[in-house]
Amino acid sequence: MKRTIVSSILLALALTACDKQPTQTTASSNVNEGKALSDTSLSSITQAQAAQLANDLAVNYKVITNIPSDKCDQSQENGLCFEVELSFTAKQASLAKDWTILFSHIAPIQSFESDELEVKHLNGDLHKISLADGFKGFAAGETKTLKFRALYWSLSEYDAMPNYIITGDNIDPVVIESTKPYIDPVTKIESMPFVEPFSDYENQFKRSKDDSTQWLNSEALYQRNKEVNQSSQKYDIASAIIPTPRESNLSKENTLDLSSGIQVNFNNVKPELVEAALSRIASLGITVSDAGIPVVLNKKPDNNQKIGSYELSISENAINVTGVDDNGVFNGLQSLASLIVMDSKVIPQGQVKDAPHYAFRGILVDVARNFHSKDFILRLLDQMAAYKLNKLHLHLGDDEGWRLEIPSLPELTEVGSKRCFDLQEQECLVPQLGAGLDKTAPVNGYYSVEDYTEILQAATARHIQVLPSLDMPGHSRAAVKSMAARYQKYMALEEEEKANEFLLYDANDPTVYSSVQFYGDNTINACMESSYAFVEEVMTQVKKIHADAGQPLTRYHIGADETAGAWVESEVCKQFLANNDKGVTEVGQLGAYFVERVSNMLAEMGIEAAAWSDGLEHTRTENMPAIVQANAWGHLPWQSHQQTHELANRNWQIVISTPDVLYFDFPYEADPKEHGYYWASRHTNTEKVFQFMPDNLPVHAEFWLDRQDNAYSANDTVVKDEKGNIKSKPLDKGRKFLGIQGQLWSENTRTDSTAEYKIYPRLFALAERAWHLADWAVPYNYDGFEYSQNTKVFTEEQRAQRDAEWARFAHILGQKELVKLEQSEIDYRLPTVGAVIENGILKANTAFPGLTIEFQEQGKAWQKYTGEVEVTTDVNVRTSTFEGKRKGRITTVAKK
Repeated sequence: MKRTIVSSILLALALTACDKQPTQTTASSNVNEGKALSDTSLSSITQAQAAQLANDLAVNYKVITNIPSDKCDQSQENGLCFEVELSFTAKQASLAKDWTILFSHIAPIQSFESDELEVKHLNGDLHKISLADGFKGFAAGETKTLKFRALYWSLSEYDAMPNYIITGDNIDPVVIESTKPYIDPVTKIESMPFVEPFSDYENQFKRSKDDSTQWLNSEALYQRNKEVNQSSQKYDIASAIIPTPRESNLSKENTLDLSSGIQVNFNNVKPELVEAALSRIASLGITVSDAGIPVVLNKKPDNNQKIGSYELSISENAINVTGVDDNGVFNGLQSLASLIVMDSKVIPQGQVKDAPHYAFRGILVDVARNFHSKDFILRLLDQMAAYKLNKLHLHLGDDEGWRLEIPSLPELTEVGSKRCFDLQEQECLVPQLGAGLDKTAPVNGYYSVEDYTEILQAATARHIQVLPSLDMPGHSRAAVKSMAARYQKYMALEEEEKANEFLLYDANDPTVYSSVQFYGDNTINACMESSYAFVEEVMTQVKKIHADAGQPLTRYHIGADETAGAWVESEVCKQFLANNDKGVTEVGQLGAYFVERVSNMLAEMGIEAAAWSDGLEHTRTENMPAIVQANAWGHLPWQSHQQTHELANRNWQIVISTPDVLYFDFPYEADPKEHGYYWASRHTNTEKVFQFMPDNLPVHAEFWLDRQDNAYSANDTVVKDEKGNIKSKPLDKGRKFLGIQGQLWSENTRTDSTAEYKIYPRLFALAERAWHLADWAVPYNYDGFEYSQNTKVFTEEQRAQRDAEWARFAHILGQKELVKLEQSEIDYRLPTVGAVIENGILKANTAFPGLTIEFQEQGKAWQKYTGEVEVTTDVNVRTSTFEGKRKGRITTVAKK
């Protein structure tokens, strides 16, 4: 870890030094076929040799075990660590020395074994491999192995980061070819060619010896899908609307033919406020025509109805849409669009009366860690509107990137929006998260004022509020380094006052800390007035952009989480604590003070504050504004409902953001080939999102498991400490949550296609739970209760009703909604196929009946699966998009 003021300098020094900070033991390198080098002396690497090494080195990353041993650092996290074998095989001989490899790794490396290579953690996920004194160069075909141990676990083949970089004092850096990711042309998903596939259940797949998670194979998936696929009920797909309306009475017999198109009568509704919904209808094949079926729009305000409520009436010769506001009319038109089945222009007659369950129906997209394009965001807004989601939480600033142009502070995007190989970080940030060297790569970038304005205007047209977030005071390295570059620029111009104007760190702060993402220099100093000047300047600029775009900024997400023990030794903070009149007397109170001060600063600007629950729980309620949004993101088995209820009982607006089910960066299934982090859940598929009962968090202990698939209990009674003080208690009578939000974090989501893979089709179930209160949902018990697998509050009858409704929902997705995603060119996840071979007969199914299944016998061509079929060999199976342009991941079914 480094002092903040000199962290970039120390990082640069670290890259050229040969420190052995992780504990070093030794192990011999392997030489293929005995091709050892002679005693020829090594010489400093040239650019040509660096290019050769980058082209020739075959890197192989293999997880050996996640089961901790006595070689793990016992002083960290109860001695948890995993072991990796990282090998480098040279095609040609190389006698070059004085080079290193810079690479990203999911967790800090603690110790290593090698005679010729050394490895050191630098900052964040950045590590350096150096040549040890015993390095002898590469013989042709030689493999050198570095075995190391790193903190926690590695349970996915996608944990490894790409783009290992060869560096040296006298050469330009170059990326090792074998570590570059590529886009699979069949699945369109990013792949890592240098990662060895998992094969060992006990050592590679399990988090610990107590981990009960089962590796999901095709056979197990087939059994899980059977209930959905073998349902005897014939579902009325034509009358289905997603999300499910509050009341729907649509006919199976009486229909309305829209082949002639629709003719819209706007009445008191401004056309521009429903144009996006009409465009959705047109994209599904229903055109606007003077000869079309009349569609009569009306806005009838009703203070007794929720914002966005509507009624839809379809008769034999007309359609009427009546909303309590413009949003309601818009939602009614989206329900009309939902009734359309692709390649059909016939819809059912009947009536729908609808209103949302939650006022806040949102999704977060992290574009800070890895950038996602404006076009991706615009496509997302279209789909959010189609399924009545109304809040886009845009995470624009974090440690690895700042993604919004602030005209008065150009350094934020000139430096903070890209990662490359400037070790002083005056032109870019260092290449965290395997970013590589290319400043123009898609993982880099930002939204100009014009881009962001276009996003805001598209959101407004779809009745979606954009909630920007530029995380602070933690998760702020991009801002800290950008303002450090600004400081250097103006000091060079001898403009010291301007240099210090927006400085975010104390130059003399020797504090050593490590954030959750292992940074030691990512936190804005809460004791400096220049920090608050920075916040005010940024928020003034963001407010202006919003105003000019026609969507006033009324709520801003501070972030405020994970400050990780910063400031402890800061001289500025010591002086602040000794002299302030704010009631702040301990360094541990500084994070709460920052949040309180920024929240009130925002309130004075007419902006409501939002933040993550852990950043808010230590604030003093009396020092906070009246309106506060808290995103509750705790893990349910860790009793997070208790913190959520405490914040709700402060009369704050709670947005449920539970990671167990609402983190869309987590894997869909328990399979190491699935993308995603997994600290709270190994499998978060669409069905699990559908099962969620956000009004009653503790009840999930009856039917969900912890992150190791073991049972847990949830105590929602009054809990007191030894002195009789209340530690936690149930929600106050009648207290409700504001809404729910799905989250897509992007640490290892590097492409727009991967982002869409992770969001869809989970977005459908998110919309369902945000809009529709299921009949089977267990109401919250305000008297308190302790739930476990042994309690039966969620009855067998309710479970059966839930599962039956899921079967219907799955059929609707497979036969109606996914094809609409495809028509919109969305790269949704194609589920893996469930399959068995019984007595030589292949039986296959999917989670969403209606999707195309393909199979391939050994040595034969792919065929479409239309039903049970005789096979003579092991079989590969996969799903396919309706038009066949993209395929799902292949799994193999063994013939027994």
